[in-house]
Amino acid sequence: MSDVWVALQPGADPVARIAELRRAHDAYLTAGRVERRVRPVVADSWRRSARARVSPESTVGVELADDDLVAYRESHPLARVMPLVRELTGAYAWDGDHLVAVCDASGKLLWVEGPTATRRRARAMNFVPGARWAESVAGTNAPGTALTVGRPVQVFAAEHYCRPVHPWTCAAAPVHDPATGRVLGAIDITGGDRLAHPHSLAFVSAVARAAETQLALLAPPPPAGSVRLSALGQDEARLVVAGRTLRLTRRHSEIAVLLACRPDGIGGEELLTELYEDESVTPVTLRAELSRLRGLLGGDLLRSRPYRFAARVDADFTAVARWLASGSLTGAVGAYTGPLLPGSQAPAVVRLRRRLGDQVRAALIARADPGLLGDWAYSPWGEDDLPVWQTLASVLDGSRRAAALARVREIDRWQRS
Repeated sequence: MSDVWVALQPGADPVARIAELRRAHDAYLTAGRVERRVRPVVADSWRRSARARVSPESTVGVELADDDLVAYRESHPLARVMPLVRELTGAYAWDGDHLVAVCDASGKLLWVEGPTATRRRARAMNFVPGARWAESVAGTNAPGTALTVGRPVQVFAAEHYCRPVHPWTCAAAPVHDPATGRVLGAIDITGGDRLAHPHSLAFVSAVARAAETQLALLAPPPPAGSVRLSALGQDEARLVVAGRTLRLTRRHSEIAVLLACRPDGIGGEELLTELYEDESVTPVTLRAELSRLRGLLGGDLLRSRPYRFAARVDADFTAVARWLASGSLTGAVGAYTGPLLPGSQAPAVVRLRRRLGDQVRAALIARADPGLLGDWAYSPWGEDDLPVWQTLASVLDGSRRAAALARVREIDRWQRS
């Protein structure tokens, strides 16, 4: 049996396995050596945790509390499926003294439910609503690691990077927006050694899939002719047209982004210069691309003279701009799932990508909120962002400040070399 996701082989002795993992954990922390008995998904996570300067002795902090927490989770998309999650997991959690937790895409716990005594024990490691259990902050753990790798993950005892979490075992699975494919958060089950069985991971994965199905059923039918474009953090955009999801080629993605930004239309000559770095590309090439895109979309969605969409396009990158304009930096950071078409070299897309990223970064630095800065700094697009790391270091204290300053020095040396 593969041990990629399964914490314990059938028939294994949990006590012996815990002792084995503790020895391997100590060996890694002292010598940086990962032994073969550590599962690859865990070994990779330990390395990421070390690079993020997570202290093995640390516990996470609470970033949302009281009214802010209530308001945030009530407005979160996963709030709509919590009745279903409770119905599916209630008996499992209460009969087994387990906790059921639901977090957002940044790893912030929104709900933690289960027996009172178990919740009381979990409070000792701040496994509570409002705390952020992203892998980059809390080290290896099921919800944080599942969000990082984008698939269900089970973490057993000393497989956790931080020692305060070693008495626990957890299994988690990401939940995606059924329309856009964007990760909304994760569902997690946390408890004792009994959760190390493979069926725990299968169970939480099934709950996550049921939640996605429920979200699809609850979503209002898209209005006729509606268009939704997702282009952040991916080189090939997704276009949802009246409920039909299309994955576009890179060139069609660039065209769709530019047309979404120009609802009144754009002429052929201007579109040609905005799309192609190579000035020798002819209008014939562009017309051929537009013809193929029109055939893919069907109907009369793509019009010409000037080129434009016939319907209003709701794009994820324009949503980020709207959040910023309204003053909601939390909403903007939550909606920003990566740079706009990161691999594109189309001149107009490069400008749009830089402008949007710079606007979010500037707002983050001005706000100087440690949680939001951390979300950006520990993301793939923010890991080398020196101004953000410098600001983050200035608003942290203790060991977290020291870790951030170490990262500042690393980035500075790299940029100077």
